Amino acid sequence: RGGTQVLIDPLWKRTTDSAKMFWGKEACTLLMILLFLVGPSAGREPRRRSMRRHARAHRARQPQQNITLAVILPRSNMNYPWAWPRVGPAVERAIRTINSDPTLLPDHHLTYAFKSSEDENGICSESVAPLVAVDLKLAYDPWAFIGPGCSYTSSPVGLFTTHWEVPMITAGAPAVAFYGGIYPSITNTGPTHKKLGRFGLQICQNFGWREHVTLMFSDNKVDDRPCYFAMEGLYTELKNINISTQDSVFEESKTPINYSQILTDIQSSGRGESLFLFQQRIT
Repeated sequence: RGGTQVLIDPLWKRTTDSAKMFWGKEACTLLMILLFLVGPSAGREPRRRSMRRHARAHRARQPQQNITLAVILPRSNMNYPWAWPRVGPAVERAIRTINSDPTLLPDHHLTYAFKSSEDENGICSESVAPLVAVDLKLAYDPWAFIGPGCSYTSSPVGLFTTHWEVPMITAGAPAVAFYGGIYPSITNTGPTHKKLGRFGLQICQNFGWREHVTLMFSDNKVDDRPCYFAMEGLYTELKNINISTQDSVFEESKTPINYSQILTDIQSSGRGESLFLFQQRIT
């Protein structure tokens, strides 16, 4: 028995050691698999999804903040290119597009409030526009103003928006005076008479024209005076390059006009100068 015991013990020991090594490796492999399946990376993904769902639910419960745009434009006079029947559909479509995409203005809702800049005669009024601008400011505290478009109505409203530190966006206000630094709140999206004057000046310089005669007519002392402000752009640009300018005003409604004398005056005084004729029409 003793001999047999001596022979069996080493074999059993080797077998036991091999089993321990085998199951030890298997246990390590199984443990690594379990750690991989239930480890931190597996637990983070459901947590991330839960956090995202919680954030979406929080945004859904959170009330949206209104962004109000104040619109001051002519209500019905289609003679103005910036009249509300022309501009309104574009403004409303832009607002619908922005509100339908929550990634553009998260947690905000865009809306507008409209007031007309017309008086009882359907003309842009420099007295009506600033009053409705104050009304809109007090009632809605808008983030920005759209309009006015006419030069005479844009001037007082532009001063108000500068004082309120609120942007004013307009496709009008083309007069040269808006470039003087007094209206830093105004952003002009349309053509201006200053740029028109620069264009005319480039033509004169390209062809070497140094003598000019310009006839401007129908300068109504009401409404937006489009002819007057359009000619002002070229008038000021010519002065900036030391071209002498002279203006002459005549009114047909008061006394009979001697047009022959006007042409004679142009011939005698317009040499080497730019002569601007302004016909004032009293309405």
